Amino acid sequence: MLRFAVLTSLLLFAATVAQAGKYNATLNIGDAAPAWVDLEGTDGKQHALKDLAGKDVVVVVFISNSCDVATAYEDRILNFSKKFAGPAGKVGLVAINVNTIAEDRLDKMKARAEAKAFDFEYLYDPSQKIGKAYGAAFTPEFFVLDRQRQVVYMGGMDDSSQPSEVKQNFLDPAVEAALAGKSPATAEAPAIGCRIRYARERRSKE
Repeated sequence: MLRFAVLTSLLLFAATVAQAGKYNATLNIGDAAPAWVDLEGTDGKQHALKDLAGKDVVVVVFISNSCDVATAYEDRILNFSKKFAGPAGKVGLVAINVNTIAEDRLDKMKARAEAKAFDFEYLYDPSQKIGKAYGAAFTPEFFVLDRQRQVVYMGGMDDSSQPSEVKQNFLDPAVEAALAGKSPATAEAPAIGCRIRYARERRSKE
């Protein structure tokens, strides 16, 4: 009987683990958000997650210049920023680019940010460490962090890359729930976009 109870508990635990991080192989909902430090922004300054300590909620989005889907979402991201973020807003919005091809390097990011009049931080991490820490796989991919900087939502902004075909927005309700101190009704959704270009790690010769 005891062996049966232990086996049942292990199976239930395994099922619980399998349900967490449905679309993310690295993070689960409720995990502490990985912190970044000293990432250079298109404004020429160094940025860190701790700089946003005064914000009730932080939204992190991984984007890139080289992905047509990511650039197509820029207007939606700007609209989100105007609705929730800004200097007086309770939400901090940070975009991070970890791709390292020429089109995604900092000089091109600065040109893009100026052309689109980004009113949010746009940071560059050529080491790609922060993207891997978040388990980000696509651009764009969004993460909502609550007051305790725990991940309460991760995935896509909505359910279609075509604005006219969007039937459900996931990001806005998640942020509104986090601002109210509640858990979002939808905590995860598939990200829609281009695969992040992670560099292949070289294996050392034995």
